[in-house]
Amino acid sequence: MIYTTTYMSPLGELMIASDGEKLTGIWNNNQKYHGQTLFKNLVKKANLPIFEIVKNWLDRYFNGENPPISEVPFSDSNASEFRKEVWKILCDIPYGEVITYGDIAKAVAKKLGKSKMSSQAVGGAVGHNPISILVPCHRVVGSNGSLTGYAGGLKIKIKLLELEGLDMGRFFVPTKGTAL
Repeated sequence: MIYTTTYMSPLGELMIASDGEKLTGIWNNNQKYHGQTLFKNLVKKANLPIFEIVKNWLDRYFNGENPPISEVPFSDSNASEFRKEVWKILCDIPYGEVITYGDIAKAVAKKLGKSKMSSQAVGGAVGHNPISILVPCHRVVGSNGSLTGYAGGLKIKIKLLELEGLDMGRFFVPTKGTAL
């Protein structure tokens, strides 16, 4: 069973999901891989202790603080080993900094004992991160500074990076496609 509640953020309403003990998702309403498309039998239940932990974390984040990801117990149990490795790297990206898809691909390849890894495969794993904001997939950019690949939408990605104090002058929104 997956329980849900909502949170009103400066970006609009977010859906928060939990298995009852751990966080399983945070999505905005227009997100490409939204909770309603991923899980069956969603049950609204706002009074779970995990939801209070997550809302407190989000309050602090949106107030410009850098709360540790480790404060929120979350589950990646439905993910492949490859996605789990990518998401671990996402969790290590420092607040207010970015990493490229290529850098993640190199790190995952090394971790898995491979000579190389596809940036596009990494992009797929990043895009399917169900715990947006907390697991900071918005901190991943193209190697040329392109702001690509955010399932929640590029406007939200830009707002999150601005909230974290990044100089947005070094990034651009691609005019065609979303090449990594």
